[in-house]
Amino acid sequence: SKGEFTSVAQANSGLENMINWECKDKDMLALIKYIANEDKLEKVLENPQVIKTPVVRNGKQSTLGYQPDIWKDWK
Repeated sequence: SKGEFTSVAQANSGLENMINWECKDKDMLALIKYIANEDKLEKVLENPQVIKTPVVRNGKQSTLGYQPDIWKDWK
């Protein structure tokens, strides 16, 4: 959902940190990079292939990408 996505973005220092700038869809990455800030969220939600995965949540905490060292300390 958009609300959950926004919550994860806030926990990870913003939308820009959620984007996998190394993903294969270079055209979409270029579009996201240069469109207006107010349009970026919708474009990322429409194109989840550009999001770092896995997105792992633990209450209000979350991580992007494979981070088992952080996960082991979660309660």
